[in-house]
Amino acid sequence: MLFVAVIGYPMVRSLVYGFYKGSLLTDVSTFVGFQNIANLLGTPSFWGMVWHTGVFVVISSVGAFALALSLALALNSRIPGKGIWRTSFLIPWVLPGVVVSFLWSWIFNTNYGLLNGVIATLGGPGDTNWLNSPTLAMAGVIIAKIWHSFPWMAVLLMAAMQGVPSEVHDAAAVDGARGWRKQWYVVLPQIKPAMALTLLLETIWGLQHFEIPWVMTGGGPVGSTTTLSIGLYKAAFNNYDLGQAGAIGIVWTLIMGVLAAIYGIYSVRQERAAR
Repeated sequence: MLFVAVIGYPMVRSLVYGFYKGSLLTDVSTFVGFQNIANLLGTPSFWGMVWHTGVFVVISSVGAFALALSLALALNSRIPGKGIWRTSFLIPWVLPGVVVSFLWSWIFNTNYGLLNGVIATLGGPGDTNWLNSPTLAMAGVIIAKIWHSFPWMAVLLMAAMQGVPSEVHDAAAVDGARGWRKQWYVVLPQIKPAMALTLLLETIWGLQHFEIPWVMTGGGPVGSTTTLSIGLYKAAFNNYDLGQAGAIGIVWTLIMGVLAAIYGIYSVRQERAAR
């Protein structure tokens, strides 16, 4: 009942708005069926949001996954001070997204940012407009997202690696597998389901991510970092158009549903292959 009251009903109600023409400023709404969705799909700005969302999600998810996997492999080996490293790498994850956003906004600030300061110290220009550039703003947002996301992915992957049976490690040692060969040919094939789940969860969370691009750029400049989540927010609370916001929500939900279905099919095939 708590799930229905807190999450289920608001989500369904928000999607229902997509079939009505209504405003946040009035109580009057008119049923229009799929007209809102048709209008949305015929709007070039919507496909721009889809493109920006795809770029943001794909690059940040793959980047965070690659960094997390590298870190997990390193911490799963015999290196000194593993406990300290594991604890320190969790710091970005435990910070709230808004705090991370302000931190990276300061790093990328044109006038007093850390990045421009380092570039100036090294003899570079040191006055790059990182977050005010349509080309560079998305890169800054993606870097912030990768930094915030990779720790939890590393924890999940490391837990999967530590769950590999000792018999597998013993057999690999007998066959002469050592170092990176052992990690690549023995450990990674054993944790493929965990890798797929980690990448899927990060992709879904990336699709619905809001605070980092919103706080850092507000969807700008010139809409270059406007993702579906920011587009929905602006449609509802800037333009007060509940119909357009609901239509964005419907398309958004369908995209995430397709990803979940792909993972479900993958999981079923993995289970059948393991039998």
